[in-house]
Amino acid sequence: MQECFSHGRWSAVVHATCAEMPTYVLPEKCLGCSQCVTICPSNIMHIDPLQGRSVNVEPEMCWECFACVKACPEGAIEVRGYADFAPLGHRVVPNRMTDRIHWTVLLRGGEVKEFEFPIRKTAWGSIPSPASEPPPPPDALASPLLSFEPDYLAVDALPALNGPWPNPL
Repeated sequence: MQECFSHGRWSAVVHATCAEMPTYVLPEKCLGCSQCVTICPSNIMHIDPLQGRSVNVEPEMCWECFACVKACPEGAIEVRGYADFAPLGHRVVPNRMTDRIHWTVLLRGGEVKEFEFPIRKTAWGSIPSPASEPPPPPDALASPLLSFEPDYLAVDALPALNGPWPNPL
């Protein structure tokens, strides 16, 4: 049982009962680049083999993270807004830029609401790829550190608790 964050209720199947803002693809804008497929944490974005376009195969399982919306370079993925701020007949249109995402809510009466959120704190392209780093030594798997820590965090060392730790199994 998990709590549904949008309703504050406990539910055995959180996403099936509470996903009210699933994403959908505008096929006329989608070029089939697969960026949404690659980034979707719930693995529900797929490329339709007949059309070569992206499709949300299980909208009821959408986590509402909007990673696909933010990743789509063509702006081909939109979301359905919650009824409390966008009644039926509306559109929620994202426009991704290099440093922010601009959201436009088109209400059914013609009213337009717009807002922006930053999506990065670093310059575009300034983060080096992990592939440019040497591979970690074999004993790194026994370490509690993640790859390239503490170097990438710009600290000399990370705080550590000394064990022994009980076996949770």
